[in-house]
Amino acid sequence: MSNNINRVIADLAATHGKYKVNAYYFIMDALRVTSARISRKEPSHPRHLSGQELSNGIREYALRRFGCLSYTVMTLWGVHKTDDFGAIVYHLIDAGLLGKSGEDSIEDFTEIFDFKRAFLNPWKP
Repeated sequence: MSNNINRVIADLAATHGKYKVNAYYFIMDALRVTSARISRKEPSHPRHLSGQELSNGIREYALRRFGCLSYTVMTLWGVHKTDDFGAIVYHLIDAGLLGKSGEDSIEDFTEIFDFKRAFLNPWKP
């Protein structure tokens, strides 16, 4: 990533103070991966992701990337619920790093799933 993007993300983390820098990068990576996955499923219909699709994509990406440590990693980054995904996405939108449609709202990320259950249950015997 360019130095400008790195600087913008560092500024976001410092300004908002709630989320670690890595949370911003992770959300951007998860958006890219989720968008690519959906584009492969629907190649003739490229489209915008909903808050629910992105939240579920972030969950899947975290579980693949961090496994049973997903919940721990997320909480260390200051992310405790899907509403936090929305806050990070909207910080990135406000900074000009992501775009949104006219129908998008931060409320699209509200309580998509129970965070603890979503990240811990896949590892229970």
